[in-house]
Amino acid sequence: MPPMPPLLYVNPHATRAPYPAELHDIMSIARAQQSREWLAHWDGLTPGATPLRSLPDLAASVGVRSVLVKDEALRSALGSFKALGAPIALVRLLLSQFDGKGFNAKSLLSGEHRDALAGFTAISATDGNHGRALAAAAQSIGCRCVIVLHAHVSEEREQAIAAYGAEIVRIAGNYDDSVEEAAALASRHGWHVVSDTSYDGYEVIPRDVMQGYGTVAAEVSEALDGDAPQKDSASPVTHVFVQGGVGGLAAGIVSYLWERWGVWRPTFVVVEPEQADCLYQSAIAGKAASASGSVDSVMAGLACGETSPLAWRFLQPSVDAFMTVTDAQAVQAMQRLARGTDNDVPFVSGESGAAGLAGLMLAAATPAMASALGLTSDSRVLLISTEGATAPSVYAELVGEPATSVEARQQAWLAR
Repeated sequence: MPPMPPLLYVNPHATRAPYPAELHDIMSIARAQQSREWLAHWDGLTPGATPLRSLPDLAASVGVRSVLVKDEALRSALGSFKALGAPIALVRLLLSQFDGKGFNAKSLLSGEHRDALAGFTAISATDGNHGRALAAAAQSIGCRCVIVLHAHVSEEREQAIAAYGAEIVRIAGNYDDSVEEAAALASRHGWHVVSDTSYDGYEVIPRDVMQGYGTVAAEVSEALDGDAPQKDSASPVTHVFVQGGVGGLAAGIVSYLWERWGVWRPTFVVVEPEQADCLYQSAIAGKAASASGSVDSVMAGLACGETSPLAWRFLQPSVDAFMTVTDAQAVQAMQRLARGTDNDVPFVSGESGAAGLAGLMLAAATPAMASALGLTSDSRVLLISTEGATAPSVYAELVGEPATSVEARQQAWLAR
C-alpha cells in the first residue's frame, strides 16, 4: 500500500472476525435493546426514531452511491445523542446503589423516588452535551447534580446545563482537567461520578453510557434491514464515518453494527479534530494514548485529549482507519448540510455533528485516502449528525444564519 498522508492512519489491528465473546460480555445488542426499553419511559426524549436522511446530491458530489445521515439533533430538546447515555447510566447506578428498594427504570425516570434520593449527588465533567443530559436526567429522577466545566466551555452551554437545575463548578484548564476535578470532588464529598469516559478503576458507568448510544445503531439497523433482517448478509452500508472524542459514541455504534453484521460489517472510519486526535494517536501507539495538540477545537464535543481505555478495547480491533479534520473543514460541512439542495433536505448539524461529513468530504477529495478506505462510486456511506445547534450563537456565527432560518428552509423543502 502506498504511504498515506498524515491525516489518515490505516489500522493494522482491524479485523473482519465475528464479534468477540469478551466484548459481547461488556456491550451487546441485547443490552442495547434493554436500554431502549428503559428510555421509552423518559419524557426527556422525543418518541420514536430520529430521521435517517438520504442526501443524493451530496452523494453525487463526493462520488459515492449514497449518503445517509442520522439526525440526532431531533433526539430531544437537549439537541444531541448524549440524551441516550447519561439517563441509562444514572438509572443503572441508582438501581445498584438502592438494590432491594423496589426501584425500576420507569419509576425512577418518572420521579417517584425523589424523597429517597434527596441525599444522592451525581457529578460529571463535560464539554456541554453530556452534562446537559445528566442534569436533565437528574432533574427528572429527583437527585442532585453537579457539573464541572473547563475554561473553554461557553457561557451559553453553561446556562443550558444550569437550566436543568445542575450546580456548576468552573475550573481553569481543559476537558481532561475537568475530569480529574470531578473525580476529586466525588471522592471528597461521597458523590457519584457519572462520566462518559473511563479511566483506571472506573469502567462500569462509561460502559452503561456507551450502551445507551447503541440506540442510534439499533434504529439505523432496523431502518436498513426493513421487516426481515438477513442473518448472514453484507451490511447495507459499506462505510460508517463516526466522530471520535474519547471514543464512547464510536464504541457504542461500532459494537452494535459489528455484532449485527459480523464479518460482513461496514468499514469503520473514526474522525477527530486535528488538535484533539487522541484516538488517532492511540491507533499509532497500539494502546490508549493522548492527543498531540492543544485539544481546543470549534468541535467542542470532540475536544478531548485522553482516550477512554474501555472504548479503545472496542475500537482497536474494529476501526479500519482513523483520520483528522480541521475546524474549517467541519464548518464547511455544517454549511453544506444547512444549505441543502433541490434533492437534499436542509438541516441543522452542529460543530461536532458535521465532523463525520467533513471526514467523508476530505477522503473523497484525496485519491490516496479514498483508495485506502475502498471508497468508490459503489460505496454507501452512513454518517451520524450527533448534535444540532447546542450553542445557537456559535452555530449562527459559523454557518452565517441562525438555526431557526435553516429549520424554516427545511419546512419549506418538506412541504414541496
